[in-house]
This record gives sequence, C-alpha cells and structure tokens, in this order.
Amino acid sequence: MNKNVQIATLGGGCFWCTEAVFQKVKGVEKVVSGYAGGNVPGKPTYREICSGLTGHAEVIQITFNADIISFEDILVIFMTTHDPTTLNQQGADRGTQYRSVIYYHNENQQKIAEEVLKQIQPYYSDKIETELSKIPVFYEAEQEHQDFYKNNQSYGYCSFVIEPKLSKLRKLHADKLK
Repeated sequence: MNKNVQIATLGGGCFWCTEAVFQKVKGVEKVVSGYAGGNVPGKPTYREICSGLTGHAEVIQITFNADIISFEDILVIFMTTHDPTTLNQQGADRGTQYRSVIYYHNENQQKIAEEVLKQIQPYYSDKIETELSKIPVFYEAEQEHQDFYKNNQSYGYCSFVIEPKLSKLRKLHADKLK
C-alpha cells in the first residue's frame, strides 16, 4: 500500500517550538528544523540567521501522511499554536527570522493555505500577519537544533516557551495527537 506522503514547510517563530508541536501530531512522520526565504548566497548558519541580516526564517519541514492528517489540519494546528498576528515576532523572539510563514509546495497547498487563513482570521482580533509564499530553497539546520525539545527538556526556554505551546496543542487538538 502506497502512502500519501506530502511535505509542509512552516515558520512560526523559533523552530524549536514548532518542531516540538508537530512531533506530537498523528500522521507526521518527520520534522526537520531549518531555514528558508533568505536573500544571501550559500547555506546559512544559525549564528547568521540570528543576526536577522540574511532574510531567512526559522522554519520546519514536515513530512506527513495525508491519508492520516490533511494539509488543512496541519495548517489549523500551526495557526492555533503560535501567534500569527505579530509581525516578525513570537513572544520575546523578535526579528524577520521569527516571522510567521507558510511556504507552499504546489498550487493546491497555496489554495488550501489561502482558505485556512481566511477561515482563521475571525478568531483573532488583530490582523493575521502570516506570510504566504512559494517554497524557496530549504536549508537543514545544524544537528544540535534537530529534536531540540526532546533532547533539552530541562532547558529554561523549553519550560517557559515550548511547554505552553504543547499545552495549547493538547487542549485544542487532542484528537490529532499520537
């Protein structure tokens, strides 16, 4: 039996947070932290990204089985586990590298994303600032950024920033969890 494997690329602030969220979702087979959307040549480093000067966003690339979870459901989870109304910021993380972004891989994903953004907007009092763009080159982040939450749960950032997002995930999307 062939699986209906698809890819989604999303940025919702720090990639440690979005990675931790989607690793808990049924149908998600793999989550890779990385960078996309920059305007400098070559593969960027975490240090370069953190400067905010490369134009890249911290993103995750999700490999998922669309027979188990739809792209639409992926986007609803994404849009409800971070704040899509803050431009270039998530909490204390500020800069273009922390922007909210959906990178679509094909026309169908673009249409679904446009519809989800339209449907989600009434739930927020502020305007959604999520960028919607065609997928640029995706660069995998350094190894120490992969599985960050799994490997560093005692780290303060994990307790104070990632845990509340996971709590929100459990509250809003319990039926979609592994």
